[in-house]
Amino acid sequence: MSEASATLNTTNPGPRGKEPERNGIMNSGERRLPWWHMILTGVIAFVVVAVLLLATGAFTLPAILVLGFFAHLVIGYLYSRVREGERWAKDRLMTLILVGAFATAMIPLVSLLWEVISKGGPRLLTPGFLTGDMQGFNGGADGGGILHAIVGTLIITLGASIISIPIGLLTAVFLVEYAQTGWRKTLGKGITFLVDVMTGVPSIVAGLFTLALFTTLSGEAGLRMGAMGSVALSVLMIPTVVRSSEEMIRLVPLELREAAYALGVPKWLTIVRVVLRTAIAGLTTGVTLAIARVIGETAPLMFTIGVFQMMNANPFEGRMMALPTFINQQYGFGHAVCGDKGEKVLNYFTREEFACNPDINYQRAWAAALTLIVIVMVLNIFARFVSYYFSPKTGR
Repeated sequence: MSEASATLNTTNPGPRGKEPERNGIMNSGERRLPWWHMILTGVIAFVVVAVLLLATGAFTLPAILVLGFFAHLVIGYLYSRVREGERWAKDRLMTLILVGAFATAMIPLVSLLWEVISKGGPRLLTPGFLTGDMQGFNGGADGGGILHAIVGTLIITLGASIISIPIGLLTAVFLVEYAQTGWRKTLGKGITFLVDVMTGVPSIVAGLFTLALFTTLSGEAGLRMGAMGSVALSVLMIPTVVRSSEEMIRLVPLELREAAYALGVPKWLTIVRVVLRTAIAGLTTGVTLAIARVIGETAPLMFTIGVFQMMNANPFEGRMMALPTFINQQYGFGHAVCGDKGEKVLNYFTREEFACNPDINYQRAWAAALTLIVIVMVLNIFARFVSYYFSPKTGR
């Protein structure tokens, strides 16, 4: 009975056997530190580094961030080694390294977003910027809009998607489901090699190829239209769709295919209703990544669609404007020349007068870049919704 009572008291301690309460610093009998201890060691590390840099006269923000991080690794590891032991100290060290790597990767992204938002946000919120075009605006006229560039970007990207998604998806299905034996396997190896080669083709080469193709077919050296831009972007988009779709289809378990075949379902129907249905989340993500890659390409569009200051929603007739070419054009204009203070610039089309702004071209370029980022973000959110609602739901 005495041994049973001792065991009971050990597993379910009463008032006398309960653990001591924490007083901010863990007791010596405990082995795991609360999360805020690592924050405390980080603060200590950065304070020590800041004091040393001030004493040596080398106080800079980058120096504090870099040296403070390495000091935090040392101090955090030693502190955890003393309080928790070697095993948990190694875990803390690796956790800090991973957090530091993530923070390092986020620095360029955050700085880029901050730069674009700070420089393009005020012009983007200007009335008429998202609903107007550049017809009649010249010099430093403080006005103009990008509606024609937004419409052109969406139409050209939509055309490229209509061309690329079916071709890329069907090619991936062939490589995974059919190119297994015989001549199909040989053909599949050749297609895979060509897709890998196309992945590394520079974007400007895609533009030159499209320009040469349409010039040869039409016989017009100066032909420019939105459909040419769609074809050029599809050359860049197809390899990404093929490779991402191929990997997603390969992840579908073979048991699902065998179960469908056992029920007498034809192979083509199994691919449509089982394989593609199961991989829809990954396929949507791959297509979105491919669109995000080509939507900001400038070089192919410079050779294929040209520039146009007015609205043109017909991709098969006349030049068009896209956001990448608009950004390149406006940034290339540089600072506008303004004379005396209060000088007015006339819009020769509407006969309206606008104040002269020497930085207007840069402001339009940054605002258009911010718009392009917002469009890509909206596409990614849309892809997330599609993946969530159409992917197979797992049972509990």
